[in-house]
Amino acid sequence: MNDIENPHTLSRRTTPTWEVELLISGIAVFAMLQLPGWLDDRFFALRPRFDSDWRTVLQLVYIYARSAALILALTFVLHLLLRARWIALVGMHSVYPDGIRWDKLRIGPIARAMEQAREISFPDIIENADNRATILFAVGVTQAMFVVVISIAAISILGLSMIIAALSGGRLDPSSILVVLMGLWVVPSAVAAMIDHKYGSALTPNSRWYRLLQRMFGVYARLGFRRSNNPVMALLSSHSSDRKVLTATMLLMFLALGVTIFSGTLQREPSLLGNYALFPAGRDVRALDSAHYDDQRNPARDDAVPYVQSAIIKDAYAQLVVPFQPNRDTSAMQRRCPQTRAQSAQTRLTCLSALHTVTLDGKPLPELRYEISSDPRTDRPALLAMIDVRTLANGRHELHVTRPPRSGSSAKDISQDPGFDVIAFWR
Repeated sequence: MNDIENPHTLSRRTTPTWEVELLISGIAVFAMLQLPGWLDDRFFALRPRFDSDWRTVLQLVYIYARSAALILALTFVLHLLLRARWIALVGMHSVYPDGIRWDKLRIGPIARAMEQAREISFPDIIENADNRATILFAVGVTQAMFVVVISIAAISILGLSMIIAALSGGRLDPSSILVVLMGLWVVPSAVAAMIDHKYGSALTPNSRWYRLLQRMFGVYARLGFRRSNNPVMALLSSHSSDRKVLTATMLLMFLALGVTIFSGTLQREPSLLGNYALFPAGRDVRALDSAHYDDQRNPARDDAVPYVQSAIIKDAYAQLVVPFQPNRDTSAMQRRCPQTRAQSAQTRLTCLSALHTVTLDGKPLPELRYEISSDPRTDRPALLAMIDVRTLANGRHELHVTRPPRSGSSAKDISQDPGFDVIAFWR
């Protein structure tokens, strides 16, 4: 009796790496499930430290890294489930080597005849389950590596576009340069592949078009873009439909990217998920934002906005902390105070303070003075002002802290921005 017919031994066609696959999936699944949350914490902690241009780079790194982590986490979880199913099939075949006894099932003769006609032998079922688990493991790991390669290429092109924009003295927009560079990278390759697929067999090696295509493919090959650099996907495509494999690969990548973008937005705006359409919200209604109160805010998730110690201030002074926001304050200081970097720290403090004037219940506070401080829970630089509230009457009060517009904001965004943060508190 050969191995494949012996229910008490594994088939010789069993994937030789199944034990290593289980070991890697079992160990890595826990790390991969925790990695997206760790990346979220690092991203939201670093995001307020950069201006708009570098924040775009940071966000791109975050999106691609989190997408790769999601793909790996999903791969290892599904792989463990498929391997568990395979183990269950192997074990049941050992317990019941005679297979399914159709005559013992309570089904009619017509249904039984149909089932038996379509029956697959148990060894073949086991082998198919084994192959599916291995293919999933290989494709998932390869797909995650593919996302990493794409992210490196995209970040490199984005960095190059920012360098070109900086060398142009601000005359060129980085996003426009990025579109042009992406087109120069993707379009020639796509056109060359289309011409080769359609007319390549008709071209002679000595023809001009043949040599041109050969040079183009050589350039992209030296850059690392060739099928042999991804042998798993090339092998799978050659044994299946190349178009189906490519479609599935792109769908999986875009799904991971979409989930990452949506989850990041959801963490900043939790009300987006749920039936909250009729809940009153907007600038025309009074609302309290927990980010404005130190005892309520989540420094790992909330935006870097001005805050006081609590919504109910029992102390003699309200401690107003205004975090430095590079995407707002840097460009505003450069416009308001030319040669900002060459000025003294005191001059820069005066310039920055003028961007964040404060009113209390609609009345300006001319005596307010900012001190240099930092956010103790995020270690980000901030301004600190102590506001005397001892003489305030009991009840609700409001602080308005002005803010400059974000760098790169459109005229529409600026018109919709009230230009200040509202912090309500009670005595």
